[in-house]
Amino acid sequence: MMINNTVTEFILFGLTRDDDEQKVIFVVFLILYLLTMLWNFLIVVTIKVSVTLGGPMYFFLFYLSFADACFSTTTAPRLIVDSLSQKKTISYNECIIQLFTFHFFGCMEVFVLILMAFDRYVAICKPLRYTTIMNRRVCVVLVTLAWIGSCIHSSAQIFLALKLPFCGSNVIDHYFCALQPLMKLACMDTYVINLLVVSNSGAICIVSFMVLLMSYVVILYSLRNHSAEGRRKALSTCTSHFIVVIIFFGPCIFIYTRPQTTFSVDKMVAVFYTIGTPLLNPLIYTLRNAEVKNAMRKLWCSKI
Repeated sequence: MMINNTVTEFILFGLTRDDDEQKVIFVVFLILYLLTMLWNFLIVVTIKVSVTLGGPMYFFLFYLSFADACFSTTTAPRLIVDSLSQKKTISYNECIIQLFTFHFFGCMEVFVLILMAFDRYVAICKPLRYTTIMNRRVCVVLVTLAWIGSCIHSSAQIFLALKLPFCGSNVIDHYFCALQPLMKLACMDTYVINLLVVSNSGAICIVSFMVLLMSYVVILYSLRNHSAEGRRKALSTCTSHFIVVIIFFGPCIFIYTRPQTTFSVDKMVAVFYTIGTPLLNPLIYTLRNAEVKNAMRKLWCSKI
């Protein structure tokens, strides 16, 4: 394994160099980040203490909100601080840590979305066996496997990053340490490494998206035998899940499944799925789920 010894820090270009625009970025993204943490914190605490939200769907929603909060924290705070800083630097070690946590929690979110889709499939297609199949032990095992899978994926990304030698420019044309901009700075032909990145991150994005898409097709097909009320409730739940899948996987597939090239729009696309998605997820689930809203209302009214 080749570990860089030449470059000790990188300079993050950020979203813009304009001073006025950077002040706007500070205000806007500070508000978005605080709202993200607030909404996800409310969901995590509500599910943790509420006796009515003990089902498998809410067990997985707990980990989705936790992953969302951590995923946003890997990039948003540095973007906010750097927007007011003239010297946007990040050490080599901090860059590697950010790369690991970014992929770890991003992959965790992918796997939890798959688990939530599987839970809905069992609930709708096999309702009589739902409590047997999705018991507490099975849910814990599935989440544990998701943690392990995320660790393997992010470790593979770090292995590829550590193979990159840096001996020239250290300016990353991004607002966080992403593998694609890092490969542009490497003093080597990164064609093979890019293929490995696409086969790793790209494959996870595409395969996961196809699995989720197929699960929703099967669920929708099975709804033809349900009552009108059952179809309405199932469609309401699945619709919120599908919205989350589209807004998360669309940008990810755009970034991680193409040949080694970067576009000016990449940073804005990254903003959408690193900061926008963790903010939208809790809103989508709480606004479309009466049980979560009622549990929040009872919990926080009693506390007040």
